[in-house]
Amino acid sequence: MRIPLWIKVLWTAWVIVWAPVYWLRYGAQNFLFFCDLGNLFIAAGLWLESPLIFSWLATGLLFFQTLFTIDLAGAFVSGRHLIGGTEYMFDPQVPLAIRLLSLFHVVTPPLLLWAIWRSGYDKRGWKYQTLTAWVVIPINYFWRPEFDVNWARGPFFREQHAMPGIVYVLVYLIVVPAAVYYPTHRLLVWLTERWRART
Repeated sequence: MRIPLWIKVLWTAWVIVWAPVYWLRYGAQNFLFFCDLGNLFIAAGLWLESPLIFSWLATGLLFFQTLFTIDLAGAFVSGRHLIGGTEYMFDPQVPLAIRLLSLFHVVTPPLLLWAIWRSGYDKRGWKYQTLTAWVVIPINYFWRPEFDVNWARGPFFREQHAMPGIVYVLVYLIVVPAAVYYPTHRLLVWLTERWRART
């Protein structure tokens, strides 16, 4: 067993608590955020011990959730948000339970890297993440657009008006895989090669 049973059980128990709380707080559309979808797929990946699932999620989540962690840490230390996106973590109007549950954004990157270290890296992962974006982002654009899930309407939850919305979506579906998913894939290939060289 490459993934210890206690990690599988702990993550699954956390998802069982987290999912209904987030559903009641934010609604069904929130589960189409890549980070929230990731929580469900991580549970499956842990039980299946699937390098493909871990690799798939890592190429889509590592970059953005690392930025979240940097912004959260910077705001905690300096009181300033270096990037933005974690302001709600310091908002007393947001229930403390929600903010604590949101710390999964900090846990996910090291968990995925550890899982890839244990189980291996599947080079198809970034392609699966790209296909996921190609399916999910158009749904985000048309379904409950006021929530701007995954920034399908514009960056930082602000609808953009620089170009027609459909053109923006098409640009998104090309630029994000090219600028985020594929470079993350190359980084993970490099990392796993280094890890293998040390064993």
